[in-house]
Amino acid sequence: MSPTTLSSLAAGEVHPAEGYDGFIGWVIGLMESMGELGVGIAIFIETFFPPIPSEAVLPGAGFLAYEGRMNFALAWAAATLGGLVGAWAWYGVGAAIGRDRTRALIGAIPLMKHEDFDKSEEFFQRYGVMAVLLGRCVPLVRSFISLPAGVERMPLGTFTTYTVIGTGVWNGIWIGLGYGFGPAIKPVLERWSGILSYLVVAVILALFVWFVVVRLRERARESDSA
Repeated sequence: MSPTTLSSLAAGEVHPAEGYDGFIGWVIGLMESMGELGVGIAIFIETFFPPIPSEAVLPGAGFLAYEGRMNFALAWAAATLGGLVGAWAWYGVGAAIGRDRTRALIGAIPLMKHEDFDKSEEFFQRYGVMAVLLGRCVPLVRSFISLPAGVERMPLGTFTTYTVIGTGVWNGIWIGLGYGFGPAIKPVLERWSGILSYLVVAVILALFVWFVVVRLRERARESDSA
């Protein structure tokens, strides 16, 4: 055992995954090792892979902030920046290739549908610039609301402002929930993290399988009707 480890133990410092079993302990340890930058990367990835929602990542960051293992403000800033960069990327796609090719691109992505673009476009047309702000709070829509904004050449400064506000508020709520409920969550995880890990994995797998099966069935029906 190294002198650093001995001094940490003597000071009462414990790794955040210590005492947490299974999948939950692994996730907590992974998030701490990746730090605030990892939170931003996760939110950026969510922009392109909606089945991994930010609501599953941000409370963990808040809990680590409660434990003093992550900086709340930096985690929020990283998450907001990650969401903004992802939004810029989709905005650029819409502005560069136009509506029809953008719609075709979304339909060509595995497990995505043309209707995913249509819903985002309808949401944007109904609420205008406010759709960019409000859309950040709607799963799946928040991933693609930037596309119609880019297609319509919404001013980039306006788009950026509304994206930062919407993403920032949403991230603050979910990180805040993880932080605020930290005192209640910690003893539960310390005692039941092993059992809860099985439940969490089962729910994640069930939701992912459900998403895949529904999308595959919809594509099969579309092929039959074509």
